[in-house]
Amino acid sequence: MLKIVFLDAATIGADIDFSGFHKLGEFITYPASTPEEAAERSRDADVLMVNKVPVNRETIGAADRLKYVCETATGTNNLDLDYLKERGIGWCNAAGYSTEAVAQHTFALLFYLLEHMRYFDDYVKSGDYTGSGCFTNVIKPYTEISGKTWGIIGLGTIGRRVAGIAESFGAKVIYASASGRAPQEGYTQVSLDELYRRSDIISVHAPLNEHTTHLVDKDAFARMKKSAIFLNLGRGPIIVEKDLREALDQGLIAGAGLDVLDVEPMSADSPLRDYADSDRLIITPHIAWASREARVRLMDMILDQLSAWIREQG
Repeated sequence: MLKIVFLDAATIGADIDFSGFHKLGEFITYPASTPEEAAERSRDADVLMVNKVPVNRETIGAADRLKYVCETATGTNNLDLDYLKERGIGWCNAAGYSTEAVAQHTFALLFYLLEHMRYFDDYVKSGDYTGSGCFTNVIKPYTEISGKTWGIIGLGTIGRRVAGIAESFGAKVIYASASGRAPQEGYTQVSLDELYRRSDIISVHAPLNEHTTHLVDKDAFARMKKSAIFLNLGRGPIIVEKDLREALDQGLIAGAGLDVLDVEPMSADSPLRDYADSDRLIITPHIAWASREARVRLMDMILDQLSAWIREQG
């Protein structure tokens, strides 16, 4: 019987139905696995499923039966693809499952910052509103998206979805390509410098590569509007976190929303860990991709690909 081992199933959530995988063979799940645990747990597996566990010579070197690896994500940075090729081990991943979730979370972060949600909620619940003598509070005025310039770094599937929603709110969308990719139809491509200077809202939806690592640094923040809101929904190392902290401390930008960090989980010495003003900085723990619907789509894709591979094996 085929043995399928999921090394970090907790990353997908306890609310996902794995019954389809049980029908394919002996299906074993572990909530999480260290590299050392992965080496032992993969030893007699025919198929491995992983999300963030590294798959390389050290973790699967003793897995003599291993024939296929399922990456339950889009990114394959944790897979040593050269080693898998050397071993003749097949692999699959999934793409496009989280577009709606990430686009939605982009706007959730924006609205929290743009409309000062933390401040107003605290104002009401503290009792200050009860004794204020006024039906409203305009101490912290918010602005509308309509008429603003929204700059996107990374106009892939997610970036285009965000662009479409931004336009529906009346924003003018511009975008920049860190890699110098040829202009895309439908939106105005500008240089990074122009994007930083013109944009009222900037959102990052780019992959992490040689073009984007530490792309947004102190010089970039210095070129942004002091009223700008910066959102990173791409990968944490695209920004220099200490430079973002300084930009917030110095008032170079109005606020920032992050769903990804340089180190995940957040490191104890992160320059953003003790930033106290939640009205200007909101950080979520890499959850933009993880709506229930997105996770169901993801595992359906993996199940379909694994099932197809098994059929091909005869």
